[in-house]
Parts: sequence; structure tokens; C-alpha cells
Amino acid sequence: MNSYHVKKGDEVIVNSGNFRGEKAKIIAVLTKKDRVVLEISGKSEVKLGKRTVKKSKANPNGGMIDRAVSVHVSNVNPVPVEAKTAKAE
Repeated sequence: MNSYHVKKGDEVIVNSGNFRGEKAKIIAVLTKKDRVVLEISGKSEVKLGKRTVKKSKANPNGGMIDRAVSVHVSNVNPVPVEAKTAKAE
């Protein structure tokens, strides 16, 4: 099992990719793929990724659906402790 610099529930800043500079909370850690699933809290209410799905019983029309974003674990950094304490005050 790999050990990571972040864990579920941590607040992080995305440092690469489409969501660069956004603050997010880690919902899950996918150890087999070295990825983390993020709940992004930005200027808009909630940012979600899009995923194309085939027709099925669960999705009778198929098409695009919204889902949480996953990024590689190396593309996120924990929010510094100073930023957390300054925000709380």
C-alpha cells in the first residue's frame, strides 16, 4: 500500500490541470490508480466533471452526466496550516 502526503478529508490546492489554483476537499483516495477524488469549492457553487455514459437501465438516455473530479495525487498540495488558522480568525 502506498503512503501519500494527503488523506481523505484534507483541504488541498490543485496545482496542475483544468482546476489549477482551486481549493478542494478530498472525498476519496484511489490507491490503485494513485488518484484522489475532489469536491471542488470555487467561485461557482460546485464544479463537477462531465462523463459520457452509454445507455443502461440506470441511465436510459445515456449521454453526459456530472460527477466528482479525480486528479493524480501529485497534482495536489495540502493547504498550509497558516492559511487555515488565518481563515478561522
